[in-house]
Amino acid sequence: MYTIAALYHFTRFDDPAALKPALVDLCAAHDVRGTLLLAPEGINGTIAGSRAGIDSVIAHLRALPGCATLEWKEATSDGAPFGKMKVRLKREIVTMGQPDVDPRAAVGHYVDAADWNDLISRPDVAVIDTRNDYEVAIGSFDGAIDPKTQSFGDFPAWWETNKHRFHNKKVAMFCTGGIRCEKSTNYLLGQGVKDVFHLKGGILKYLEEVPENQSRWQGDCFVFDNRVSVGHGLREGPHMLCHGCRRPILPGDTQHPGYEPGVSCHHCVSETSEADKARFRERQRQIELGRQRGMEHLGAAKP
Repeated sequence: MYTIAALYHFTRFDDPAALKPALVDLCAAHDVRGTLLLAPEGINGTIAGSRAGIDSVIAHLRALPGCATLEWKEATSDGAPFGKMKVRLKREIVTMGQPDVDPRAAVGHYVDAADWNDLISRPDVAVIDTRNDYEVAIGSFDGAIDPKTQSFGDFPAWWETNKHRFHNKKVAMFCTGGIRCEKSTNYLLGQGVKDVFHLKGGILKYLEEVPENQSRWQGDCFVFDNRVSVGHGLREGPHMLCHGCRRPILPGDTQHPGYEPGVSCHHCVSETSEADKARFRERQRQIELGRQRGMEHLGAAKP
């Protein structure tokens, strides 16, 4: 059984690169895998490993400058959610491209999962999903507005075009784990929106705590690991990942003429060149060879 920890924390790291070597060594020593992003504004990522391994890494992270109050959300998986460990240096731990946005200064009002249904049911509240279009496609809250953005960095332009729709409205925002709302609510406050709220702990906390028979959530929630999606109770969902475009697909989608394992799906078959497909086919061939030899391949898709 693997313990999965999803985490983020905004703080000031004067030299993120100096933090990387010890973190890489610690994760290797405990066979903890996943991805951690380090930037001047803090840390973000999801890791998986044994209970003891995760505890060791979390203890190390909370000892970093300004991280004593770092929080994380946990889930479990029977299979390995990640094939390797990556610690990457970034300009931002979640890319919005707005240099004046600083969640340490101010964010929207946090709303606990238990109180979220009441808030989003109010007629004076507009509910905005801040995630990418392929995430929203497999699940969202009933009545939520989908900006149809391909990346989080597209959100400011979408807001500028659509802000007239929210005149005299309170704005409630949500994302997978909360990090995108830390930035997007700070951004809206900077744009003069007075009443901004966001779901504390994100969709994952809601699905963990709110009983399914009381839920306003419809569908599944995309997650950035080999589980691909989760539902209520954080149970692993039915989705697979197309390794041609990284979008989630359902088992039935494999019957579509555009589907080729590891190469394309009905979403992307017309989006990639023949050169791309040839490269993907070679990658898939290496994956299959690794499986035949009983080896784990780092790029292998969820079966």
